[in-house]
Amino acid sequence: MLLRRFAHSLCLFTLLAGIAAPSWAQSPPPSGESAPRAWSSLSPAERDMLAPLASQWNTLKPERQQHLLDRAQRWNKLPPDQRQEVRDRIAQWQQMTPDQRQQARENMRRFQQLPPEQRQQLHNAFKRFQELPPEQRQQLIRQFQQQRPGSFAPGGAGRLGGGPPHH
Repeated sequence: MLLRRFAHSLCLFTLLAGIAAPSWAQSPPPSGESAPRAWSSLSPAERDMLAPLASQWNTLKPERQQHLLDRAQRWNKLPPDQRQEVRDRIAQWQQMTPDQRQQARENMRRFQQLPPEQRQQLHNAFKRFQELPPEQRQQLIRQFQQQRPGSFAPGGAGRLGGGPPHH
């Protein structure tokens, strides 16, 4: 469960932080300040970056649309490999169940409440884990599962392979 929570927290942290800057330092504009934008009115670059949200875009609240557009503008300034990483994380978020998303939000809230040095330690530990060869990561996951049966489901929201879950 700890590994799963950590993975959720870090993935969500990176998704919401947008790699470039912490998202919790900004809040979306107050209600009423922006009008809804149709998907068809977005620029090709915006549509490309927000493609995983295409089917839901027109149903999002204007404030949420504006927040995502602001992030997309910053993401478009990132190098191509980092932009792809953001796209992958958005797609992974879209594939999560509502319960998995809620758990990820809760984990993120708890992560943000940690002292900065503990957040950095967790970030560094996860980075080291991701740098391991896939076989070694899988071995660690199996060891963790044996210690805590049923607490981690490979291929689910707790997947640590760095990509969207396989279905």
